[in-house]
Amino acid sequence: METEAVKSLAAAIAIGFGAIGPGIGIGILAAKAMESIGRNPEATDKIQTAMILAIAFTEAIAIYALVVALIIKFV
Repeated sequence: METEAVKSLAAAIAIGFGAIGPGIGIGILAAKAMESIGRNPEATDKIQTAMILAIAFTEAIAIYALVVALIIKFV
C-alpha cells in the first residue's frame, strides 16, 4: 500500500475508535441524568448543569481523537 493510503486508513481508524467511547459515554450520561430528573424534578437545575459540564469534558476526548487523526493524516 502507498504511504498516503496507510495514513488515510490510520486517520479513519483513529477518529472512528476515538468517537465510539465519547458517544457511548454521552449516551449513558444523558440517560442517567434524565432518570435522575425523573426521580427528583426539583433538582433539575443542578443535574442539568452537571450534565452539560460532563458532556463538554467527554466531548473533549473526541476532539483529541480528531486532532490525532489530523496529525496522522497531514504530518
